[in-house]
Amino acid sequence: MKILLILFLLLYSTSLSSSEMVHSFNNPSFSGNGFSSHVLSIDQLERQREQKIKDDIEAAERQAKRDEESETINRFISNVESRIYANLSKQLVDQMFGDTGQNTGTAEIEGATILWERDTDLGTIAITITEEDGTITTLTVPVGDFGF
Repeated sequence: MKILLILFLLLYSTSLSSSEMVHSFNNPSFSGNGFSSHVLSIDQLERQREQKIKDDIEAAERQAKRDEESETINRFISNVESRIYANLSKQLVDQMFGDTGQNTGTAEIEGATILWERDTDLGTIAITITEEDGTITTLTVPVGDFGF
């Protein structure tokens, strides 16, 4: 019976195999495998984070400026200022195109000098705007009826 049992165990037994246990690091910082791409990825993440911080700061500054401009007092000042400039420009245009007999005139607004001269022979008005920094802009406007 013992022989049968030994024979039975030999026939139905499986073979076992083993290998040496080897430890390897998964992190490229320790193993060295894929280290360059790992470093590049980290650098890219750091740059993106720094750029996002800069963008967030710029966005906050722009928002603060918009908030300040949209305050009631600032809108009021802007509206008054635009109406004053509109009135000044209307007076200037009335002098240029009016029948007051003036063929030349000047005005100074915020450091810019506006000089206009009417040329009755050509039927034009030359407007020369000289800014504080010396920039000169010249406009030539025909005098007469405009048909729209």
